[in-house]
Amino acid sequence: MKLQSIFGALLALALLAGCSHVAGDAPYRIVDNEIIFAEPDRAEGQHDVLQLRCDPIPVVRVAFIGLGMRGSSAVERFTKLDDVEIVALCDKVPARVERAQHTLAVNGLPAALEFTGEEAWRKVCELENVDLIYNCTDWEMHVPIALYAMEQGRHVAVEVPAALTVRDCWALVDAAERTRRHCMMLENCCYDFFEMATLNMAQAGLFGEIVHVEGAYIHDLRSLQFDRENGYADMWRLRHNTVHTGNPYPTHGLGPLCQLLDIHRGDRMERLVSLSSDQFGMSAYAARKYGPESPEAKVPYALGDMNTTLIRTAKGKSILIQHDVTSPRPYNRLHTISGTKGFAQKYPVPALAFDPDAHRPLSEERMEELLRRYEHPVIQEIGEKAREVGGHGGMDFIMDYRLIYCLHNGLPLDQDVYDAAEWSSIAEMSEVSVRHGGVPVRMPDFTRGAWRSVQGFRHARIE
Repeated sequence: MKLQSIFGALLALALLAGCSHVAGDAPYRIVDNEIIFAEPDRAEGQHDVLQLRCDPIPVVRVAFIGLGMRGSSAVERFTKLDDVEIVALCDKVPARVERAQHTLAVNGLPAALEFTGEEAWRKVCELENVDLIYNCTDWEMHVPIALYAMEQGRHVAVEVPAALTVRDCWALVDAAERTRRHCMMLENCCYDFFEMATLNMAQAGLFGEIVHVEGAYIHDLRSLQFDRENGYADMWRLRHNTVHTGNPYPTHGLGPLCQLLDIHRGDRMERLVSLSSDQFGMSAYAARKYGPESPEAKVPYALGDMNTTLIRTAKGKSILIQHDVTSPRPYNRLHTISGTKGFAQKYPVPALAFDPDAHRPLSEERMEELLRRYEHPVIQEIGEKAREVGGHGGMDFIMDYRLIYCLHNGLPLDQDVYDAAEWSSIAEMSEVSVRHGGVPVRMPDFTRGAWRSVQGFRHARIE
């Protein structure tokens, strides 16, 4: 498809979306100026999967579906893991499968089964010799593949966000509860070295009672979104941002904060409000690149440049999450923690501060000493190898290592299906709040009340 044709289709999509911002069968109602999403009852005989333990898997047999930017990197990382076997490689584009096979070969591993084509992922999920489906497809395919894989008895690891709608979040939860299979979202930022150190500090009580946290995904993606040759395949991300607003990608900033706050492990997110700026950045970029009269510059992109979402928890904590992928700004995830005894932030400049002199940050030398002292035990165990292997500085490898470690030893995963649902559901709920002028949203309880039964987040370890 020619580039001009793609943008003609984007223009049609945007104009259609502009006629009807909210679908007529929207899965929510508005009561007393509050948006309430449906909370379906748990099916008879179905039970929650909090702290789910499955039979240990001595050698985890993995199939990769989606071998683009993220999937190809994952294959490379898995060649460095023990106790895994890469069984199958699947992508719509045969050349990507060939590239992944080459990765296996240069690392001295046997060739995997090859699957290509639009529906080939179904055959992969049906393979009897697969324990784990590692899903790195585009956003819209995350849920169909995850659901089918669990129904076939496979555990699932799915890229972020795990789902785009609240209804699909419920579908993931119900499938995991019904099949008793793991469904983990691959939120790599939970394994960042700084984030894990501050988690360790928080659990040691250094910040006191955590009152407020902030996270973000501020990342200039304009060049990738408008690059058909080297950007997102078929420009899927730009297509999404043409018709959707709110915060479509909340989990990088939100995930580590939810672990800090013990979300669905003694607390839960209850209400949010969201607002977005108008859209300026994509149109300006398109006009500079293609000309002010080009179809690309005339698309009425829906995604506001900056979205800000505020969340309140059951225990009275507050969370701020921001999203901006269209402004010329340095990368920023914020990761800000404010407690009754201390403060931490990673971006734009790392800082720690504590009573009784919290109005000024620790010196760089003192901060580094404290970060070393509170280096997370998981980092102490695997951090050196993670830095060697890489993947966003090593956090991707730590994520994969922990996933395989837990499956290998029959332990609960660090991220469960409720994390996947809660964090991903912000995408639709923030959009609905924005579309209705910042109306508050009552957030669903995906655990259906079970969040009180687990007290505190911990990385499961062999005793």
